[in-house]
Amino acid sequence: MRGLAGYREARQQRWRFYSLKGTRLPCPLQDPEGLQQWLGVEQFLKSPGQWHEADVNIEGDIVPAKVLQVFRKLVENAIETCHLSDRVRMLMDHLVVRVVVETSAGQVELQLTPSVDIPTAWSKKAQWPSCLKRWPSPETVQCIKSFGFSLLACSSYHWQLSFLRAEQVLLEQLDEDGGCRRKCFQALRQMKEDVWCPGTRPVITSYHLQTVLFWTCEKYPYPKDWQVFSRGFLRLVRKLHKCVSQRFLKHYFVRKSNLLQYASSCELDALAQTLAFFLKDPQISLP
Repeated sequence: MRGLAGYREARQQRWRFYSLKGTRLPCPLQDPEGLQQWLGVEQFLKSPGQWHEADVNIEGDIVPAKVLQVFRKLVENAIETCHLSDRVRMLMDHLVVRVVVETSAGQVELQLTPSVDIPTAWSKKAQWPSCLKRWPSPETVQCIKSFGFSLLACSSYHWQLSFLRAEQVLLEQLDEDGGCRRKCFQALRQMKEDVWCPGTRPVITSYHLQTVLFWTCEKYPYPKDWQVFSRGFLRLVRKLHKCVSQRFLKHYFVRKSNLLQYASSCELDALAQTLAFFLKDPQISLP
């Protein structure tokens, strides 16, 4: 999404009484939680007229559900205009835009999400890093914060914070000291996909595993902690088991947000049992 520039945090809080249809509500809308926030045009020094139009704006707020409606229509028109209807079709989903693409290897399902990039600021919700942490290095922290963050349109009223570029930098610099963090992470992800959580809609995703990796790297910041694959891998499995058992996994940057808050309790409990069984007798032959 282009045209918005000069982002700044909202100066004051206010109640919202509007609905998506524009009617007045008797009670205010729920405040955003965790990884969510409001987004108003007044938060940008530059906001072209298109962001003030009623198709995306209500009472000064850029509303993600309305942005998704416009985006969905643009995708539909693009599929038709480019004569892709025989290879690309849209799925019915009111909160996100999903398409199924026919490829030579089979069907691929994609989720398309409009985003607002904020490259000039770091979100105040992301109180990161904590004091006296040795991982990542101060230079890496400074680099990461210089990329800012993004806001994703994937709910009705609230925008979701995303730190994709920051996470990419952390992953790229995982083993600059010669450790085996990446190898351990790849093994963890492979076990999740092949053994612990197979299927297309697993209760634990690669993003959850990535967050487990970051927390474990922070707890064990020294190169000597990541010289032996089996030890490093088991650290990740134990951390994953603890999070799944407690149904609590803090977002790495916004630490008040629990990434497992809305996950299925039954599926988490079943996974916890599977991981506990594995930890009793882990079959690891690598040195």
